[in-house]
Amino acid sequence: QVQLVESGGGLVQPGGSLKIPCAASRCIVSIYRMGWYRQTPGKQRELVAIITSGGSTNYADSVKGRFTVSRDNAKNTVYLEMNSLKPEDTAVYRCFGGNAIVGAPDYWGQGTQVIVSS
Repeated sequence: QVQLVESGGGLVQPGGSLKIPCAASRCIVSIYRMGWYRQTPGKQRELVAIITSGGSTNYADSVKGRFTVSRDNAKNTVYLEMNSLKPEDTAVYRCFGGNAIVGAPDYWGQGTQVIVSS
């Protein structure tokens, strides 16, 4: 089993940047897909970014070109770098890991709050 712990959330002004980590309790090199969801009250949960064990990435259209997901296998950590932040990016961000190509994730972090506001 793997536990995931996010951190680094906070208040950021529009146009600012933030990089948040998701630290895993075990080696992540063999976890096929990892990434991030975000949730805002009253809105559908959104899949933000995915990175596979081979380094392939996919992004939601709403964040493409602004967000970057990466894996540092030596540190057992997944990162989400957020640039050019907008108020619409305000959400609770949760990291995940999954052993299958499709379907629900097998592992979830507890979430970290990101607020984009002036």
